Amino acid sequence: MWKAVLFLGFFLLTEGQSDGCVPKSYGNGKIVCVCNATYCDETPEQDPKVPVNGSFYWYVSSKDGQRLNFSEKQFGQCPTSLIPPLTLNVDKSQQYQKILGFGGAFTDSVGINIKKLSEPVQKKLLCTYFCKEGSRYSLGRLPIAGTDFSLKPYTYDDHDDDLTLANFSLASEDYNYKIPFIQKALKLNPELLMVSAAWSAPAWMKTNDKVNGHGFLKKDFYQLYADYILKFVEEYGKNNISVWGVSTGNEPLNAYIPFDRLNTMGWTSETVSKWVGENLGPTLAASSYNNTKILLLDDQRIFLPWFIREVLSHEKANQYASGVAVHFYFDFLNSPDVLTQTHDAFPDKFILMTEACLGPGPFVKHVDMGAWNRGETYMSSILDYLNNWSVGWIDWNLALDETGGPNWINNNVDSPIIVNATTDEFYKQPMFYAVKHFSRFIPRGSTRISMTDGFPVKSAAFVTPSNETVVVLLNQWDIPRTVVVNDLEKGKMCVQVPAHSMHTIIYGN
Repeated sequence: MWKAVLFLGFFLLTEGQSDGCVPKSYGNGKIVCVCNATYCDETPEQDPKVPVNGSFYWYVSSKDGQRLNFSEKQFGQCPTSLIPPLTLNVDKSQQYQKILGFGGAFTDSVGINIKKLSEPVQKKLLCTYFCKEGSRYSLGRLPIAGTDFSLKPYTYDDHDDDLTLANFSLASEDYNYKIPFIQKALKLNPELLMVSAAWSAPAWMKTNDKVNGHGFLKKDFYQLYADYILKFVEEYGKNNISVWGVSTGNEPLNAYIPFDRLNTMGWTSETVSKWVGENLGPTLAASSYNNTKILLLDDQRIFLPWFIREVLSHEKANQYASGVAVHFYFDFLNSPDVLTQTHDAFPDKFILMTEACLGPGPFVKHVDMGAWNRGETYMSSILDYLNNWSVGWIDWNLALDETGGPNWINNNVDSPIIVNATTDEFYKQPMFYAVKHFSRFIPRGSTRISMTDGFPVKSAAFVTPSNETVVVLLNQWDIPRTVVVNDLEKGKMCVQVPAHSMHTIIYGN
């Protein structure tokens, strides 16, 4: 009964805007949006979809509680004020990369948490990510066997010296926690592309006989491991899940970190180039899955561009590799310019950010419910990557519990959606809305266009396949700003940008 009163009271406060956030406060301005079996905030399609000439659509999320709040405004000059506005110029004549999409990962822990919810709430959660009225996620990351976000370490052939892979098989975790939810997500968005990565080869294929630690693939098993990856692609294909891309392995440089318990398998630039050029590339190319993309690195951008230069100096590796996968955990150590340097050196290879999360490590609050600064960190990262040639941005776990798990080595972290199985509901954090400001409005095939740098307001602009212009803004400062978005062809749009706020602006061309 009390929940019905809460919902009714919120509707009255928001003047009947039935699609808005139902907030839950965690103090100090920290707010999440509550979703249950009967209600979850949505972003309806506007009518007309494209604003009429002379007007623009404006969506705002802010630290003070707005969550993709919508308004329609008119082109025109700003009112006269003592403080001059910040002007950002949009130039559609300068075009850059095509956007592939945005998404998150289907780990075992994600499936475990979603399964704890009732069927109606499970549907709400998947829809809020993959439906048209949701975030419209178009990318998913799929672990090849276990990760730390599993209940135990495992691979698809934990039978020693199985030199013919006769015992290879998908795990119960695939059938219980991954495949069902990927299949449901594909029904909601058939355009969903799956990017996969192995954390480790079977232990018996490695120099240390373990799925973690300082271990490398034995050279005698280079071809067998390529066959192992192909078997994974084939088995998921049998379950009507196409694997669009395979990386060379998740965070291989972790193998060099003493006492690290994460599942990992080490590569050097020399060994991975040999494996891609002489084993994985030819194996996939000779199969019926020869369109599967191979992504290099799948580790931190601090290894750019030198690691990629060394790998792609191998002629055959260069022939088979399609792109570079990057993680964001140590981005503070170098500039996003290294992404542009990598693109400039290898313009035929795409760059994709494949893993991001907040809250890992000791002495850190793993789950910080409603933390606005974490949402800003996500949006700032996405802007940095897109403005430096990344074709997309993939979050880590789609949903975790209130401890940030489960995780077999207790490496708990935060997630844009937190599941509360006790109350049969889930909570959408500021990180969720940060990604949605992009994924909801910038479909696959959009093109990044020129937009002048506007410190202290970060920005990016895109033209969609249906010929709308989409502008994204982030104000991380404690003060509001007046911003003029000046399209060199269409004219000026004046917006009052609150302190600590995120914005998406849409207009026709």
